[in-house]
Amino acid sequence: MPQRALRPSRLRAAVLTALTAGLLVVSGGGVAVAAPDNPSDQQIDDARVAQDAAAAEVGRLSGLVAAAEGQLELVQVQAEAAGTAYLMAEEARQLADAAAEQTAQDLVAAADAVAAAQAQLSDFSRDTYMDGSPLTREMALLDAEGPADLIRRAATLEYVADHQIDVLGALELARVQQADADAAARAARDEKAAAELAAEAAKAEAETQLANQQTAVAEVTAQKATLDQQLQAAQVHLLELQGARDAYAAWVAQKAAEEAAAREAEERARAQAAVDETADTGGAGYVRPATGYTSSCFGGRWGVTHYGVDIAAPIGTPIYAATAGVVQRAGPATGFGLAVYIRGDDGAVTVYGHVNEYYVRAGERVAAGEQIAEVGNRGQSTGPHLHFEVHPGGLMYGGQIDPVPWLRARGISIRGC
Repeated sequence: MPQRALRPSRLRAAVLTALTAGLLVVSGGGVAVAAPDNPSDQQIDDARVAQDAAAAEVGRLSGLVAAAEGQLELVQVQAEAAGTAYLMAEEARQLADAAAEQTAQDLVAAADAVAAAQAQLSDFSRDTYMDGSPLTREMALLDAEGPADLIRRAATLEYVADHQIDVLGALELARVQQADADAAARAARDEKAAAELAAEAAKAEAETQLANQQTAVAEVTAQKATLDQQLQAAQVHLLELQGARDAYAAWVAQKAAEEAAAREAEERARAQAAVDETADTGGAGYVRPATGYTSSCFGGRWGVTHYGVDIAAPIGTPIYAATAGVVQRAGPATGFGLAVYIRGDDGAVTVYGHVNEYYVRAGERVAAGEQIAEVGNRGQSTGPHLHFEVHPGGLMYGGQIDPVPWLRARGISIRGC
């Protein structure tokens, strides 16, 4: 059967989906993932039953296809044999026609020979009749008009004496034999013609059976192709349900891990807060944006780039302006839920995302260390934390760099990265 172009099938796509569903759930990092659907045991059992039923039907149709193809092979052989028999019968008819034609020619030749003999006898009989008396051998010779006539009459009498009875008998025998031969030739021709007609009918019947069997094979093959598609659909559905179940289980495990990590981060943040308080204020008017535990650093992870540093802390933990400047934006922000953007006096833009509440507005000037918001868990977040970015080039949404060395260069230490 013809093969299609190299493209991923639905079945392969479903397998990849099922295999990666759990990975997508547990690799979300700082992005909140909604709870996936959790198929019931009954749905999975029903899908498995449907798949098994489809597989059984495909197996049954495979048997029918094999049987039909075997029957097709038999019919093909029979059709070929019928065609050969027809050709043989046609050849025999042609030979019988030729034999009948030859006997007709032989009959004509025999008839010509008899006619010649009859002509000679007629001449002699006419001469005898014209003499007006019974003709004896001596009388016929004495009555000759001259030497030439005498020789002719002697030859005729000799011929008649020796051949008259033989010619007549041969003529009758030839006619009988010719009639028999002609009848036999015609009978053979008729018989061969009848055989040819029978062979032609058998050939036509075999060709009809062959066409019908080819149609049957095509039909059952098409039915199997349809069932193959149904089986694939059933397999895909089962894999999708199983993948959804696995994804839900992974999501539940992830949520439990996130909650445990959040509790641990909160405890570590409290323990580290006392130590970090001594390092909250750097030189030249820079401060630490929040106290807490570093839960994620700047850089690539799971195929994407994390453009800031995450400081995990309980909801409500104060967030401070890292440097003095003017608020460029405060409020809803895609991905962050709520965020604050400040353009510092040094030209760098600092970003504070996932805040629970903010206490400044656009255009307002803030001092370094002034509380501008509080830690939250809004937007695409897996736990309460501050997402802090630095854009030294002054762009609002591009040009991010790793904020840890940037703060370190200004006397602020962020541990964990």
